[in-house]
Amino acid sequence: MTTHRSSRTADVQSVLREQRPIVIAHRGASGYRPEHTLGAYWLAIQQGADFIEPDLVSTQDGVLVARHENEIGSTTDVAQHPEFAQRRATKLVDGRSVSGFFSEDFTLAELKTLRAKERLPALRRANAAYDGTYTVPTLEEVIALARVGSTLARRTIGIYPETKHPSYFDSIGLSLEEPLVRTLHRHGYRDRHAAVFIQSFEVANLKKLHGLTPVPLIQLIDIAGRPYDLAAAADSRSYTDLLTPVGLAEIATYAAGIGVHKGLIIPRTPADRLLAATSLIDSAHAAGLVVHAWTFRHENDFLPSDFRKGDPNQSGYAAALGDLHAECLRFLERGLDGLFSDHADVARKARNAFVPARRNRAQRRAGYSKTS
Repeated sequence: MTTHRSSRTADVQSVLREQRPIVIAHRGASGYRPEHTLGAYWLAIQQGADFIEPDLVSTQDGVLVARHENEIGSTTDVAQHPEFAQRRATKLVDGRSVSGFFSEDFTLAELKTLRAKERLPALRRANAAYDGTYTVPTLEEVIALARVGSTLARRTIGIYPETKHPSYFDSIGLSLEEPLVRTLHRHGYRDRHAAVFIQSFEVANLKKLHGLTPVPLIQLIDIAGRPYDLAAAADSRSYTDLLTPVGLAEIATYAAGIGVHKGLIIPRTPADRLLAATSLIDSAHAAGLVVHAWTFRHENDFLPSDFRKGDPNQSGYAAALGDLHAECLRFLERGLDGLFSDHADVARKARNAFVPARRNRAQRRAGYSKTS
């Protein structure tokens, strides 16, 4: 079947491609504060992030809040609240059995009695010092923070919300799309120039969102597997199929870009060394799509071995900081349009170093020099 880009989507894509590579604070400054907290988002703004990223789930009373998953046991102190002990449950979420405490079983008022905690305390011990400091923020609070940050920083701070488990939330009567769009439109995020991207790993809800709002949408692509909504619909397409020329052309009919696992751009060997880059960015650009990649993190545990530092035999090696700046530059040189990073300060410095270098190279290709 032939697919055609809508003129609206193509126009959005052309505008976005003209912007310099953007830095997206992945769950806020989550390398320095517990993720998805106002403290993490605020620090990311201070570090120079262009966008802050709230993953969105719903409360029992239909309020959108920022949590990485609807299971909140690993990121809050809910297990220390005896009054909620009976809320522990096991549920089937996106085809997986998950046990714990779930956002949809709590009202917003109840969630606000909880405090956030560090999700990766073994790697980020300093972050754990902030356990108990922050509450679970609502989307409204994240937007308000971005607005205040924009005023104080004298630059626009965008938001980059992700709809988490949209098919699951639809199945329990807590659809994410409509309240998200209502909230965005109410706060002025209502056209292709708005400082917002909406992202999702699922396909159907992005197509639905395409019919509800003109703001830019991003199709997330993992390194393996397939979107849950496709699997649930007995659609055999995988993430790999979405990256074929036909798949990218279809994405371009409803989304402005793709947000991909960085291993799809530069794969690794079994020993975690970087291989030659793939042609994914060029293919996506040829389809009119911007490309953002995730996730760029400072710790050795997440970096390719090319950029790790220290002695692997020493304790603490996994949590030690490697050369994230160099990794970011490697990917930017491939033509990446945006980086999701837990360490927005490092990603921003790499981006700022890359942009003039790219400009100088372009001038040299055009026959110019600094003295001409």
